[in-house]
Amino acid sequence: MTVAVMWEARAVAGRGEDLLAWVRAQQLPGTPLRRELLRAPQDRVLVITWWDAAFDADLPQLPEPAEDLVTRAVHRWRFESVGG
Repeated sequence: MTVAVMWEARAVAGRGEDLLAWVRAQQLPGTPLRRELLRAPQDRVLVITWWDAAFDADLPQLPEPAEDLVTRAVHRWRFESVGG
């Protein structure tokens, strides 16, 4: 089964590049099948990692950034692939 783990944060205004740099520097204990980094208006950053694992597997996730870098707690979601 393929599981996608999504991690989304919103940077403090004007600190989007800092948040992107912080995310790029984070190493996961394990190697996902794929890792993608995206950004959106309002300094939002989204990371999606894909894993060959059961839906309820204990998978590595990015931590919470420092409070002075983000406007709120990180949002996290988990999805399973249902095919194309």
